Amino acid sequence: MDTPAVAEVASIASPINLILLSLLVLLAYMRLRPAPPVTLPKGAPPTVFRSFTPPELKPFNGENNMPVYLAVRGRVFDVTPGRNFYGPGGPYENFAGRDASRGLASGSFDEDMLTKNLEGPLDKLEGLGPEELEALRGWEERFSEKYLVVGKLVAVGTEGTG
Repeated sequence: MDTPAVAEVASIASPINLILLSLLVLLAYMRLRPAPPVTLPKGAPPTVFRSFTPPELKPFNGENNMPVYLAVRGRVFDVTPGRNFYGPGGPYENFAGRDASRGLASGSFDEDMLTKNLEGPLDKLEGLGPEELEALRGWEERFSEKYLVVGKLVAVGTEGTG
């Protein structure tokens, strides 16, 4: 009668049971092992609000890995998240690094809508009708909702006057 008891013990320690026990231990380890520490992605460097003259704004056109800025009614917006539209090759690329107010108001994306003399006075938007000014307000509102204001546009020679 001792023989059947030995047979039962041998059946518990069979190779298949040892494999199943190993799998159970492995699964328990995988489930209970500590997770690697979470690392947060590096954020963009902070942007400081500053005054831009038209020549200072010009390099911010998205070329050479620069951010894309444009000005609307004296406010400079960081439109880098919309680089596909405002950066090189985009439909609004003429406005990058420039005062886009007149072009946006008139709905024209042509180069002739931009101020030629960057050293001269800022565009006072004279000659625009009520509908164009309303369109410009709409653009400015859209930019305010979507993009960060990083500065203001001032004429050359007036940078230190406030």
